[in-house]
Amino acid sequence: MSIIFFGLIILASAIFIVKQKTAAIIERFGKFHSIRQSGFQMKIPLVDKVAGKLSLKFQQLDVIIETKTLDDVFVRLKVSVQYRVIRDKVYDAFYQLDYPHDQITSYVFDVVRAEVPKMKLDDVFVKKDDIALAVKAELNDAMSDYGFDIIKTLVTDIDPDAQVKAAMNRINAADREKTAAQFEGDAARILIVEKSKAEAESKRLQRQGIADQRREIARGLEESVDVLNRVGINSQEASALIVVTQHYDTLQAIGQETNSNLILLPNSPQAGSNMLNDMVASFTASNQIGEAMKNSKKKKDD
Repeated sequence: MSIIFFGLIILASAIFIVKQKTAAIIERFGKFHSIRQSGFQMKIPLVDKVAGKLSLKFQQLDVIIETKTLDDVFVRLKVSVQYRVIRDKVYDAFYQLDYPHDQITSYVFDVVRAEVPKMKLDDVFVKKDDIALAVKAELNDAMSDYGFDIIKTLVTDIDPDAQVKAAMNRINAADREKTAAQFEGDAARILIVEKSKAEAESKRLQRQGIADQRREIARGLEESVDVLNRVGINSQEASALIVVTQHYDTLQAIGQETNSNLILLPNSPQAGSNMLNDMVASFTASNQIGEAMKNSKKKKDD
């Protein structure tokens, strides 16, 4: 019974399972013997042993590096390295490196600290893909001999010092405020120009309206004088009568305004008669002066 039990233990130790996308390294008496792929596998009990297993899946290693830029700004970069073990080089990957993660990290540090000090901080953000490509090229050259294939490297984070970030934010805010002020100034200038154009157009229309009004007034006065001439009133008397009529029309308009504080002097009942006589005399004198000047000029010409 014990022999059977012992036999079952021996048989069980001879059987092992390798998972998908995994490679198992078999050693015989401490020496490398073979590499087993995924599936059901067997080994010689007490002679062979599974020395280790390597995953053939894509893996990612995140490396944080602190370095200084060309403009003396300290910055922290996070570089993500995506890699896998080459199926045909499992032996090299298992036996040549004890700690492959440390080896990859050292190469990333070396490349980043050689590339970033050549750039200013703004260029680090702009050229992060160039940094990633430089890391990938260096890692591929170094790690392929050890059985590792570098699939891709990514600079996933760039974190300057907190004071530098605050200063960058202030610069950006000031630049945006400057741009906003420029736009506001342009808008105010356009508003002033358009307002000036509107005022100029308003004045032009106002002048045109006043000119039209005065032209119509003159035409009306001319017609009024013609009507008065046809009934035997000469031009001087007609002009004086029209002026007096306008005077009383003005008084009437003022009287209709209940809140008016205007006082028109003189305003006695005989003021209208005096005004009419004065105007007739004035027009007559003006005509006489005009005739005298015309006759004097005619004599000089003769």
